[in-house]
Amino acid sequence: MSSSGITVGGVVNPSLTARRRSVPLRRSTVVLKAAMAVSGLIMVAYLLAHMYGNLKIFSGSAAFNNYAEHLRTVGEPFLPYGGALWIIRVVLLVSVVVHAYAAVTLWRRARRATGGRGRKRYESIQAPRGAQRTYASFTLRWGGVTIALFIVYHLLHLTWNTIHPGGASASPYDRVVNGFEIWWVVLSYTIAMAAVGFHLRHGIWSAFANLGANTSVRRRRQLNGLAIVVALVIVVGFLLPPFSILLGWVS
Repeated sequence: MSSSGITVGGVVNPSLTARRRSVPLRRSTVVLKAAMAVSGLIMVAYLLAHMYGNLKIFSGSAAFNNYAEHLRTVGEPFLPYGGALWIIRVVLLVSVVVHAYAAVTLWRRARRATGGRGRKRYESIQAPRGAQRTYASFTLRWGGVTIALFIVYHLLHLTWNTIHPGGASASPYDRVVNGFEIWWVVLSYTIAMAAVGFHLRHGIWSAFANLGANTSVRRRRQLNGLAIVVALVIVVGFLLPPFSILLGWVS
């Protein structure tokens, strides 16, 4: 190595150094992993808040509809009607775009680095040949695609009121109840939430690890435990309303 370039065969080649230095910092693997971690944690925080709001369904029609309306009046008069909700939407949209871009870019780099054998990435005592050890990590990519498709359907159904399984209604409470009285709607919701659970199980651990929290065996176990608990809380919390409605406990 020379101070003015990279030595190749005993000859300094400044062009190689120039090309290496020309790579933008935002495209570095470290930055992409950090961006993916932060954007993912933002979405986890939103899921927890959204799950809590969904549980208002057990308080009855008036409480749930008031909650839905309150989301549009938060911050008034400092913010316009619906202003806080749009801020949340923009932050989430940016997080999704950053998360997806980082995931695809890192996946492509992994494919190039392994010659197309992306599954052989993690080496450990239990898996010396580098095969992935958990179903959650193995399905992380396709789980993300499943979640993305479900989000579109979920928005069309319960947010934009474009599709109406079970019947149309101006009431958010009625839209939720009407939809989840249908078994196949609950089944599709359950499949999507299973994908969310697997995604969170590996993604939360990976996010904290990429941010430097995975510093010891004890800390690794703690992060694994945290990931499992958060994933279970979110999945169970989201599935309680649809199954309660389907079984007739909420009507």
